[in-house]
Amino acid sequence: MTVYIIGAGPGDPELITLRGARLIEQCPLVLYTGSLVPQAVIARARPDACVLDSSGMDLQTIVATMADAHAQGQDVARVHTGDPTLYGSTAEQMRQLQRLGIPHEVVPGVSAFTAAAAALGKELTLPELSQTVILTRVAGRTPMPDGEELTELGKHGRSTLALFLSVTLIKQVVQALSPVRGAQCPVAVVARASWPDQQILRGTLADIAEKVRAARIKATALILIGEVLTSTQFADSRLYAADFHHRFRPRKP
Repeated sequence: MTVYIIGAGPGDPELITLRGARLIEQCPLVLYTGSLVPQAVIARARPDACVLDSSGMDLQTIVATMADAHAQGQDVARVHTGDPTLYGSTAEQMRQLQRLGIPHEVVPGVSAFTAAAAALGKELTLPELSQTVILTRVAGRTPMPDGEELTELGKHGRSTLALFLSVTLIKQVVQALSPVRGAQCPVAVVARASWPDQQILRGTLADIAEKVRAARIKATALILIGEVLTSTQFADSRLYAADFHHRFRPRKP
């Protein structure tokens, strides 16, 4: 039997993958992060499934619950928000499962940073402007490793920054990036991306902290920073250029 670590997507219940949805429908045990995963996703569980909210559990309780199901020959749908490989606290669960000899598999999901970009209607990698996206956060209760301080990451050219778990520390974000990106660097904050109560704030490093404070956004928000948010002066991609030929679009005789 297998533990499936499933990405539920950013909020909209239709943004889960077909495979993730099917596994939730099939597994006898559905263990989900109740504070973040929408009920509409969990409602897919079969009528006789054991459905448990893990938001009040610690790591050992979560692992023990999955191990007990495994001992009974049951598959487990372990459902996380967004994509479970990004800030999902899944690595420590997989480490425990591996030690116990319990097979497990990751089912990817739509991440909040892509949902935020979609909500803004923006491409994060524009030709000849920014071809790099840095996914990171600022230090909170979880410290940052040496060399990954936001000021250092902000020095990487015109890269687009996507900050998770950082909206309550927006003043620190501004203080760290203003010296290297400039006060007028574009910023967008998307709270609860793809949920019905989604909020979008647009601004710059000079004013975004005040806008976040005024909107009272305190959790479940993604911060995007970079010129891709406002620039219209970027080159067209070579992919669809008339003189760009490849095996699917060979040169005309």
